[in-house]
Amino acid sequence: MKIAALSLALCLGATGALGQEARPAAPAPAPAPPAAAAPSDPAMSGLRLVWRSVKDIVVRAAEKMPEENYSFRPAPEVRTFGQLAAHVADTHFLIGGILLGETPPAAEVEKTKTTKAGIVAALKDSVAYVDRGFAMGDVEAAKMVKLFGRDASRFSVFALAIGHGFEHYGNMVTYLRMKGLVPPTSEPRQAAPAAPADTK
Repeated sequence: MKIAALSLALCLGATGALGQEARPAAPAPAPAPPAAAAPSDPAMSGLRLVWRSVKDIVVRAAEKMPEENYSFRPAPEVRTFGQLAAHVADTHFLIGGILLGETPPAAEVEKTKTTKAGIVAALKDSVAYVDRGFAMGDVEAAKMVKLFGRDASRFSVFALAIGHGFEHYGNMVTYLRMKGLVPPTSEPRQAAPAAPADTK
């Protein structure tokens, strides 16, 4: 009896072991995707993204306002729309000169340009001029310059370019709305193009 019980136990143990060996191994976990490399100039990389946005909407607002409304002003004591867009261009040239340490290539757009075409062209030129500054890396951006007579890092000047752009884009939005126009940032987003149908 003892021999039979021992044989049965050995058989059951062997069967259990065989059953364990027969189980498929658990799949190995998928390797984690490689971490994205940090940009070499994280501060300027972030500022460039914001600058790209504000320069785009300011130019688009200037392009959207019809020529006949460039002389429009909501109140006698404020700039016309054309003067406002020209003022932004003048400020861009001023800021670009501070960033680059040189005399800007254009000045007094507000006093010399009166047509939509002339103002929009100057605004685009001024944006391209500031773009040269935004190409700097963090090390160059941290260096000190004179900003309205005071010592400041170039980072402060980049912040000024962005803040000033958004400030006056807000003004431009008001002018556009008063003329029944939808400002660039309120335009409906275009739907992504549909994928081509599979003809197979």
